[in-house]
Amino acid sequence: MSLRTRLLLAVLACVAVGLVAAGAVTYFSLRDFLMERVDQQLRSADRPVVMALTNSTGSTIQGGPSPGDSSLPPGTYGQIRDSSGNVISAGSFSYSQQDQATPVLPNPLPSPTGSRQTIVFSAKSTAGSTASGFRVLVEKVPGADGLLVIGIPLSETRQTLGRLLAIEVVVSLAVLGVLAAAAWWLIKRDLRPLENMAVTADAIAAGDLARRVQPAEPRTEVGRLGLSLNTMLNRIEEAFAERARTEEKLRRLLADASHELRTPLTSIRGYSEVFDRAKDDPEDLELAMRRIEEESKRMGVMVEELLVLARLGEGRQPESAPVDLARVVDDCVNDTRASAPTRTITLDSVETVDVLGDDHQLHQVVHNLLSNAVRHTPP
Repeated sequence: MSLRTRLLLAVLACVAVGLVAAGAVTYFSLRDFLMERVDQQLRSADRPVVMALTNSTGSTIQGGPSPGDSSLPPGTYGQIRDSSGNVISAGSFSYSQQDQATPVLPNPLPSPTGSRQTIVFSAKSTAGSTASGFRVLVEKVPGADGLLVIGIPLSETRQTLGRLLAIEVVVSLAVLGVLAAAAWWLIKRDLRPLENMAVTADAIAAGDLARRVQPAEPRTEVGRLGLSLNTMLNRIEEAFAERARTEEKLRRLLADASHELRTPLTSIRGYSEVFDRAKDDPEDLELAMRRIEEESKRMGVMVEELLVLARLGEGRQPESAPVDLARVVDDCVNDTRASAPTRTITLDSVETVDVLGDDHQLHQVVHNLLSNAVRHTPP
């Protein structure tokens, strides 16, 4: 899965969670508010319902309560029971000629214990297709010995909540759709520099070390990344250029060494042949031996140059450790005396001189100085 897709899914998931949470809070808050309003209607409907049931002889009270009691919704159900639980009068408040659904009351009916106590609960409807249940109140009949049952249908409440839920779903889907399109466009636009960097990196990997990534500016994170990459690429290009120069020097040295070594090898081979023929001639024998020695020394110098170049190519990092410089000089003097016994070399030194450095390289420096002195000064 690409980074663009993961970012888009993450944004949509976060927004979807937020929309669901906001919708749930709104839905349940409105439901509690509407239920509280229905309960308030139930508690204020006791006297109008008692008066209507007392003056009515049918099961459906046409026209509803008096104009002053128009707060009762259509389909409100009322019932009066005596102290034994028998129904004395019952009916529905209808504002039309349609049959009204009634609540399915539990048996036995919960009865309040105090004179002013009320019991409110939810009940199913006898016509589930036309109503969505009732909110039922049970209390003592005002001024009489009996129970008053009032039920208000929850159809309007359910319709309101259902409409709210539908609106929330539609709005949430619309918001997610618009957000998905906008986020996809923004992410695609903001990630385009990274795609360009990937293309540039592929070109660099193919060998085009002169390519540089864009943008390379400190204003944005992508721009700072471009600056860092360009700095790294500059160093890589310099390293490759230095490597190419070193390889070119090595090739030239190898070519020169091959050419130069050919001459002393030829001379040594020739003088070795002279040595076999001149065993009885002291002068020719001395000449052959001297020339063989000279050419071998010349070859030794060339080999040392090759070794030095090889060490430089390896890139060995110098060490930094305590070194007794007096010991180093003494060792090199003894080596030079052994290789040049005819030279007089004197050494004036202290017992110890501690420095921080690389023991091998210090030996090499002192040895080179002594070798140059032996080679380039008179006896």
